[in-house]
Amino acid sequence: MGAGVPETTRQRILDAAVEMTTEAGWASVTMSRIAERCGVSRQTVYNDIGAKPTLAKSLILRELEQFLAGVSSAFDAEDDFLRAIRQATYAVLDRAQDNKLLHAVVSATHGADTELLPYLTSHSEGLLGYATAIIHEHIRKFDHGLSDDQADAAIEMTVRVVLSHVMQPTKSPDETADDIAWLMSRVLRA
Repeated sequence: MGAGVPETTRQRILDAAVEMTTEAGWASVTMSRIAERCGVSRQTVYNDIGAKPTLAKSLILRELEQFLAGVSSAFDAEDDFLRAIRQATYAVLDRAQDNKLLHAVVSATHGADTELLPYLTSHSEGLLGYATAIIHEHIRKFDHGLSDDQADAAIEMTVRVVLSHVMQPTKSPDETADDIAWLMSRVLRA
């Protein structure tokens, strides 16, 4: 939170859920334990968030918004399309390296605590749609030569590749960002 901006009950609940997930796994998160940690009633947690599946979705969407803020900053700061793609990719991958919630979700795939994972993988339509829409708005300022349909396809595939590298990195954020920018340079030449 920024200085002087009061934290809402909803934010405190989400923060508590992240802390509990990173400390002991998603299975340890209950509405009662969140209420206790936040100093509110269990009913307040339900009123502000809803049931646990809604909490899971809210956590993932809040993380996505934070990742997309970095993407937006990269596109806003650049006047070259490929540099903007490279910087946006780097921003996501760099943030992912140290994201405790993301690490808790991904590391859970090796155990039984995988309830959050579908929000990043098999049930990620909302995530992909939201990310694609935000990026599509940002790329309008560039003369990239792609039709709207081509731009949507390129964005979706790029988002999927970046998400894959978030989930299972094989290189440093710098190297992967360079690779994705190179790949997009080939798409733009075609």
